[in-house]
Amino acid sequence: MKRNSSNSIKSILDIELKKISPSDEEIKKINDYLRGFVSKISNEIKMGEIDAEIFLGGSFAKNTVVVRNGEEFSYDVDLFIRYDKKYNDKNISEITEKILNVIKLDFIKLHGSRDYFRVNASGNLGVKFYTEIIPVIKVKNPKDAFNITDLSYSHVNYIKRKIKNKKILDDIKLSKQFAYACNSYGAESYIRGFSGYGLELLTFKYGSFLKMLKEISKTKEKEKLIIDIEKHYRNKQSIMIDVNSSKLSSPIILIDPVYKQRNVLAALNDETFIRFKKHARGFLKKPSLKYFEIEKKDINKIKKDSIKKKYEFVQIELKTEKQEGDVAGSKLLKFNNFILNEIDKYFDIKDKGFIYDDKQSAKIYIVAKKEKEILISGPSIEMNNNCDSFKKAHKKTFVKNKRLFAKEKINFGLKDFIVNWKSKNNKIIKDMSVSEFKILNY
Repeated sequence: MKRNSSNSIKSILDIELKKISPSDEEIKKINDYLRGFVSKISNEIKMGEIDAEIFLGGSFAKNTVVVRNGEEFSYDVDLFIRYDKKYNDKNISEITEKILNVIKLDFIKLHGSRDYFRVNASGNLGVKFYTEIIPVIKVKNPKDAFNITDLSYSHVNYIKRKIKNKKILDDIKLSKQFAYACNSYGAESYIRGFSGYGLELLTFKYGSFLKMLKEISKTKEKEKLIIDIEKHYRNKQSIMIDVNSSKLSSPIILIDPVYKQRNVLAALNDETFIRFKKHARGFLKKPSLKYFEIEKKDINKIKKDSIKKKYEFVQIELKTEKQEGDVAGSKLLKFNNFILNEIDKYFDIKDKGFIYDDKQSAKIYIVAKKEKEILISGPSIEMNNNCDSFKKAHKKTFVKNKRLFAKEKINFGLKDFIVNWKSKNNKIIKDMSVSEFKILNY
């Protein structure tokens, strides 16, 4: 039975690997494009007597790239322009933009800790991909990095130097797709998940995709998994003492092999980690290709189920004018959490979902049951004037621990509450960068 189970898992992983691996033809087309693209930028750097060099980074350089089937772009390719440290950290984005303008590239500027640039490179190649041109500062010692992207060169070199085994590289692809399928891939603030580099290191550390899943799924609730691949520290206690405490709140502390003061998975939060572990345990218990497929929420089914259970269901669409990606996603998620907190004061939330489209809008849904009554905390009984006002505002009040309280029955539904809240809080909605707030099923 064990042999059959093992064969079954192997066949599943083999099938998935073929689905997510780029073809030789696609790789050739992208490489052909990159040769010309890099040559143009390199020539301009030389002509402008700029002390910089260009290098290929990210998953494409490390041979760990995964095909994003069914999406607008199947691949993204990172190109870094590495400037000498004599250049001002803030000016290198401006220099990069000038270079791209001179060679007449059609690009969009993206704002981050430094501005960087995206070029839709698909053209007539028959491959859907874009390149991101990211300016960085050349540093010999990682501790001298101005920005996390300055470490990209070291990260690429480390992975290429350490992982030459094709089996491990293939397993890294599986790790990335698996995390992506359960919405755990990405260090962005609206995901708070595993970075690509983090998954590369974890798969390398445990020796395979399956071993990585098994080890991570074993971790107990609130247990911190501490990993120091290059043994920069004597023990785990030294890590907890030496690394900045702000970097130690994540459930996995993964010391960056190229910079011991950095936790590669500092962005990972408990909610995402629990979701990943649940996904891993499900796969290990009953292996299936479905665990590599992005689960799409069936909103109609969720709505029908909520009605059947006599719960209320509301779906909301949010839009923002902020830059798509991490900025827009984090703004919309922050608002989502804010309004859920407001709803939670009056309703028992049974289910909720936040579905970001990676651009400038998101949909959220809430399934809730109305509380029969709520307890409202009032002023201390010593504050006579405030007590009088509180009693006027609430019909039934009582004293507990020298404080006035009131109980109020809830006589409104979830939709009515949201409509009323929206009408009274236009300034908050605007201040939180939400440009449109629409109740879809009202």
